[in-house]
Amino acid sequence: MEKENIELGDWERILIGNNPWGFMLEVFFRTLIIYVCLIIVMRLLGKRMNAQLTITDLAVMLTLGAIASVPMQSFDKGILPGVILLIAILLLHQGLTYLTSKNRSVEVLTQGKVTLLAKEGVIDPEELQRLRISKDQVFAILRSQGIRHLGQVKRLYSEADGHFSVYKLDEAKPGLSVFPRSENALPPEKKEVHKQQACCYCGNVVEKSNNTTLACSNCGNEEWIPAIR
Repeated sequence: MEKENIELGDWERILIGNNPWGFMLEVFFRTLIIYVCLIIVMRLLGKRMNAQLTITDLAVMLTLGAIASVPMQSFDKGILPGVILLIAILLLHQGLTYLTSKNRSVEVLTQGKVTLLAKEGVIDPEELQRLRISKDQVFAILRSQGIRHLGQVKRLYSEADGHFSVYKLDEAKPGLSVFPRSENALPPEKKEVHKQQACCYCGNVVEKSNNTTLACSNCGNEEWIPAIR
């Protein structure tokens, strides 16, 4: 269409484009058929598609959307190519799932791997940088799990699907508060441990020192606050 033929009040062009009015009924039936095919393919892909998505599952979802849109709306495209593509994606996904179940390296390559972010109350700064996760994000995750300080944390894992798993110590030890420091207050029912101090970045706890430039052996940070229990 030439730009000279474009008119603001051309409602037929705005509503249906260059398609005939009869195509609107065909769009309904095309959508119905593709929708049914999508439901079947999603059902065959397995229950994991209805739960938390992995990287490959997300890629399949985006591809399914791109495949389904064309045969539903395009006037000059048939339905059968779209159905064949849906079947191809199903076979590809099932084949990849089989390979990941048989080969650990394929699983790590396609799904990622579990990462240990904190151990025995101390954060691993190198893993935070590698995963591009901030300390504040970690603290927010811990607060959502009812954690008040790092001394309660036995292990913090970043799962392959992007979620986090927290395991608590049976008996908490002194650690760094995960509450925002701007509040200028301790978490409820927590007390400072005056003989020990915690690194403000990673939570490494050491005996209190008069050296104001003491560098943390774990992350190199030089800012310390009293540990809490």
